[in-house]
Amino acid sequence: MNCTDFEILNQYSGAYADPPEKIRVAGRGIVVEDGKILLTYETNTGVYMSPGGGLEDGETLEACCVRELHEEAGIQIKPIKQFLRINEYCPECMYVSNYFICEKVGECKQSLTEIEVEHGAVPEWVEIEKALAIFAEYPTKRRDIASLYLREYTMLNKYLEITKASCD
Repeated sequence: MNCTDFEILNQYSGAYADPPEKIRVAGRGIVVEDGKILLTYETNTGVYMSPGGGLEDGETLEACCVRELHEEAGIQIKPIKQFLRINEYCPECMYVSNYFICEKVGECKQSLTEIEVEHGAVPEWVEIEKALAIFAEYPTKRRDIASLYLREYTMLNKYLEITKASCD
């Protein structure tokens, strides 16, 4: 896999519209330091996810990733490479999550949306094995969270697969 290649996977969550009624494209950043991955934890919902969010008009995926990690996690990052896209087909929408391996280059002030404040979103550094265990619980979750956790479980396993391959 060279630096411009990335894998594209489709995930289907029960009933879904084909073609989807709505498509939401997102940039998500994977930041790993000292065996821990940066996740967003919603203290009021108990949900974990990789930091990131929706692409704005005229924005590149890389710029979206940089902006979202600034706003959501309070860190400045440099996207190194996109390694994965997951098309998540759900009843109301198709979520297109573009995952970038990122390097942390600094810290800044968080700037949460109203919904993120309502959900109690905080950045949390989680041991990679613990993150895998959290996301592996997807079969036990209600449908919307199960779909999110399956997506994140798939992403984390793909990340570990490619980083192991690059070390061999």
